[in-house]
Amino acid sequence: MRYISADYIYPIASRPIKNGVIAINDDGTITKVSPLSGIKVPKSEIEFFKGIICPGFINTHCHLELSHLRSKISKKSGMAGFIEQLIALRIGFSKTEIKTAIEKAEKEMIDNGVVAVGDISNTNKTFVQKAKRNLIYHTFIEVYNLKEKEAQKTFFKGMTLLSEYAELTGTEKMCAIVPHAPYTMSVGLLKQINFVSHELQSTITIHNQESKEESELFISQTGKLKDSFEKMGIKVSRIPLTGKNSIQSTLPYLKDAGKVLLVHNTYTSKEDIKFAKKLFTDFKKQLWFCTCPNANMYIENKLPDYNKFIEEKVNITVGTDSLASNKSLSILEELKTISIHFPEIPLQTLLTWATKNGADFLNLPELGTIEKGKKPGLVLLKNVKEMKITKETKAMRLL
Repeated sequence: MRYISADYIYPIASRPIKNGVIAINDDGTITKVSPLSGIKVPKSEIEFFKGIICPGFINTHCHLELSHLRSKISKKSGMAGFIEQLIALRIGFSKTEIKTAIEKAEKEMIDNGVVAVGDISNTNKTFVQKAKRNLIYHTFIEVYNLKEKEAQKTFFKGMTLLSEYAELTGTEKMCAIVPHAPYTMSVGLLKQINFVSHELQSTITIHNQESKEESELFISQTGKLKDSFEKMGIKVSRIPLTGKNSIQSTLPYLKDAGKVLLVHNTYTSKEDIKFAKKLFTDFKKQLWFCTCPNANMYIENKLPDYNKFIEEKVNITVGTDSLASNKSLSILEELKTISIHFPEIPLQTLLTWATKNGADFLNLPELGTIEKGKKPGLVLLKNVKEMKITKETKAMRLL
């Protein structure tokens, strides 16, 4: 049995405990969380750390398979520029380079306190690493195709990749076919995903409103993304000209899934949030918004207005996106960016987004909060000043 204490324990499920103590058995299961006065063991048996202890972090949006592209794509090039560079870099890397980058990126996540990941896969490049079970992964097999006649064929390719994943890892439970983004999906492919997701009550994700150009494709079929698509030989005319923005044009086709995570939301308005909420019977259990602030700054040099999401009382989670669009896969670094630009958001709220909310979305009840019977992992946050995350704050994994 171990007894771990700190200046403050943030259980997340309850209020912070000053000088709290966590009792943990040998397999990492928490047996008790209480003030120091509630633990009847000699103080010499208690490991004390200066700082704040919180549950392990949940990274709800990552592209681990792109880890070999760290620092390869220029910053602030906008979504059109980012996509063009990403496609140009598809070749030129050996299997060994890609494998090594994936292993290194995973280790960095573990060292920085991440215990579970919602990871996007377009290929099988990460499957061998995931099968090692160093982290808990929910793998989202991402598909895209604007051609209506190829909807079934594209979905079948996704199912083939999912079967390969299940065979290698021994489970289909933590895996689902998901759409890439509003502007890369035919209506037929969206409907296919919606139907299967409804039948299986799947947990799915979709990139959403990462750039203003995304919505221009649906409203007027103009803008930088349109120009990039035409350069690549993609027919923009296949994108429905709805006169509405991307979320309002696409989300109605996904409203029957078990859970939907909208990722990025950089240009999502309060009206869009309200629109999304109305689509779902129980938005608190079905609708989630993931923020990847450092990737947003890397690509668009813009952050979402988090206060709009807080005011609408929607579920918020935190992701890192990929090393193609980020300098690290550290959730703490994401929280730093939010805290610096939105200092009014309390630490308890930020940590809830980064722990409990992610665990709830990924259906991982054993994670996310420091409570008796759970195995959430423990992270020490050092150099937290006046209950605020600062540039100097560091994360150290304790368990």
